[in-house]
Amino acid sequence: MTNLFLFDFDGVLVDSLALYEHSVKVCLERIGKPPSETREEFLDLFEDNFYRSIAKRGIDVDAFMAASKAVTPTLDYDSVRPVAGLDGVLAELRKRHGLVIISSNSSFAIRLMLARFGYEPYFDDVLGADVNFSKVEKILYAKGHYGMDARRTLYICDTAGDVREAREAGVRTVAVTWGWHPRERLERACPDVLIDKPEDLLRFC
Repeated sequence: MTNLFLFDFDGVLVDSLALYEHSVKVCLERIGKPPSETREEFLDLFEDNFYRSIAKRGIDVDAFMAASKAVTPTLDYDSVRPVAGLDGVLAELRKRHGLVIISSNSSFAIRLMLARFGYEPYFDDVLGADVNFSKVEKILYAKGHYGMDARRTLYICDTAGDVREAREAGVRTVAVTWGWHPRERLERACPDVLIDKPEDLLRFC
């Protein structure tokens, strides 16, 4: 294993914004909390760690997670599509590097979609919200578990909050412009690298 590629899931590997937004809306309604009124408000939740953001808005995270556990198996995943051009890139990266998913989504939902798209063999592990709410802690765990130093560990992400958590964990940050936050928003978070297409990941091989 030369480098350790830690991937965010939603927005980076799959186009799932509509489904994720719907899922959060349903969970909030179940616990009697108003959902975001606009998509922009929803995306604001990812300026920071998602769970820290909703807690700041007065939402009981444990109640939210209980609702999510009930809602997740009922969602229609047919609307989710893999990001075009990633399959070959993941196959190439897998030849020499470790690949792990670190996400705010549930490990159940992620593994379901990995199996659907044939991506399961590419990844060594999936660390979802059920493992830890903090991406900082999950990044540090993965780095230690695979014996990687910070220089050889990259977090591939698509939101300003992701960039900030990866920086806090001390690893290299690679922000993608095809995900949930636009280039301008990502630039303000100051990632180490910004890339515009999946094949740009191969420069780190």
